[in-house]
Amino acid sequence: MARVTVEDCIDKVDNRFELVLLASHRARQISQGSQLTVERDRDKNPVVALREIAEQTITPEDLKEDFIHSLQKYVEVDEPEADAVPLIGTTVEGAGSDDSEVQFDRMSEEDLLRGLEGLVPPAESDDEE
Repeated sequence: MARVTVEDCIDKVDNRFELVLLASHRARQISQGSQLTVERDRDKNPVVALREIAEQTITPEDLKEDFIHSLQKYVEVDEPEADAVPLIGTTVEGAGSDDSEVQFDRMSEEDLLRGLEGLVPPAESDDEE
């Protein structure tokens, strides 16, 4: 019965190696208690996984995304920096330049993002043709 199931699955997943990876991942999910989408009929988990793929009750794309997610060890989360970044090229006081009196605003990343979200794109004018 499994041979017929593999031949049915080749229509849904072209690469046999990828089919084996997806079916084995689904079989592991079933053994961990995942809900079945087809009747078991006294079949083992790999055969049930192949039948699910063949009957398209589970899409190969969803299995592939879940398989990739299960292999990821580290997911990078973009978090704002805690400290303010020091200014580059600060001038020495008493150098006699007018730039020494310039004050820079310190703004957090959240304030900058809120300000950018509030910007409205410029209206298109008829002059620009």
